[in-house]
Amino acid sequence: MDDKLTIDIEKIYHHWLTSSDNDLDAMMNLYSAKNYNWALFLGHIVLEKLLKAYFVKHKGEHAPFSHDLRLLANKADLLMPDEMEFNLDVITGFNINARYDSFKEDFYKRCTPLFTEEWIDNIKAIRIWIKENL
Repeated sequence: MDDKLTIDIEKIYHHWLTSSDNDLDAMMNLYSAKNYNWALFLGHIVLEKLLKAYFVKHKGEHAPFSHDLRLLANKADLLMPDEMEFNLDVITGFNINARYDSFKEDFYKRCTPLFTEEWIDNIKAIRIWIKENL
């Protein structure tokens, strides 16, 4: 592999990793401020960036342009337990539901403190699992 390419891949990997960590802090700040729908939206971003870091590190190329978490994991050849894959599908929905007006109101109503706490915990658990497999 060309040295310049190796350096670029390493830089891209660290960008995704650092950005994911920073967004985790923002997610928790939004959660503390009771902005539950936006906390879960950012939770999706945390995992998306982490999966892109995984992809870059393990494939040695740019990550796909996608927000679909399971697709990113599959393209990175990251084998996950079935329950975790199911959770990725649910969390991918947070991206769509928080972003588009036709879904926002329903999603906002679903984001109770209990629902949000459960999914924040799931996001953090998946994040730890991916980091352990980096």
